[in-house]
Amino acid sequence: MASYRVLLKPSVRKDLRPLPKRAVRRLVARIEALAAEPFPAGSVKLAGAEALYRIRVGEYRIIYGVDPGTRVVLVHYVRHRKDAYRGL
Repeated sequence: MASYRVLLKPSVRKDLRPLPKRAVRRLVARIEALAAEPFPAGSVKLAGAEALYRIRVGEYRIIYGVDPGTRVVLVHYVRHRKDAYRGL
């Protein structure tokens, strides 16, 4: 299976900046793993959004979309679980 390209919205870097370094390392590893498997075990399609998925990483959530036609994964947000679903 060919790999996907993983793109980050500019807001993702801003979301990661204030987080503890240990959490950032775990989150970045999971984001990079999306290139090989965009729908890993534990990924869930969000009900209120057209084509968004989420992955749990401890207390944080990675919200992303997948375009199988162009083989691109676009990460929209990385947020704490209490704030992850607001505004979707």
